[in-house]
Amino acid sequence: MNRNGKGDVIIALDFPTAQETYDFLARFQDEKPFVKIGMELFYAQGPQIVRDIKARGHKIFLDLKLHDIPNTVKRAMQVLSALDVDMVNLHAAGTIEMMKAALTGLTRPDGSRPLLIAVTQLTSTSEERMQKELLINAGMAETVAAYAKNAQAAGLDGVVCSPLEAAPVKAACGQDFRTVTPGIRFADAADDDQSRVMTPEKAKTAGCDWIVVGRPITRAEDPVAAYRRCVREFLG
Repeated sequence: MNRNGKGDVIIALDFPTAQETYDFLARFQDEKPFVKIGMELFYAQGPQIVRDIKARGHKIFLDLKLHDIPNTVKRAMQVLSALDVDMVNLHAAGTIEMMKAALTGLTRPDGSRPLLIAVTQLTSTSEERMQKELLINAGMAETVAAYAKNAQAAGLDGVVCSPLEAAPVKAACGQDFRTVTPGIRFADAADDDQSRVMTPEKAKTAGCDWIVVGRPITRAEDPVAAYRRCVREFLG
């Protein structure tokens, strides 16, 4: 857990098959890392992969980024809530109404639910592309903070943003509003297809609550050592 009593390093399980995923997780004999199951793995393997990994003792962030009309998202969240994951997400661009509907669908009869967070702008999107292609004329930090305020108004727990926008989100929504930040790279690693990145150590300083790390861990020669390095730099 981080200095705020919440948060962790989340490993992105970006594998196409269940066997590759299980082989990777089997490397971790002394830890049960928090993991992210994204579109590739979920669409290839279906809900059973979630159940299997949960049964192995891992916390799960189910990263499907729902974005549709409010009723469709509400009904989809009802289904996902039954998988007993720890965190799910949707796109903040779907509007406050959609996010409220999602929260309603996600909440179980006993009042419990996974954490619900909203994607603001993908870490592969630069400010130039956002303005030119998405026709959003405000700056990146301003746009992300505005989306975060909408998510907070809808009752969500936090947002997905790049680590560069974590501080503006905290300033706009308060320290208890949570930030989940992909775009994490070690100082000696390539950025790959991410355009807004930060090291784990700097992410800690920036106020990120959770960091999501994929290729720097999953493609490392020694994934366990890379994971431990990330934990040390972020939570140490």
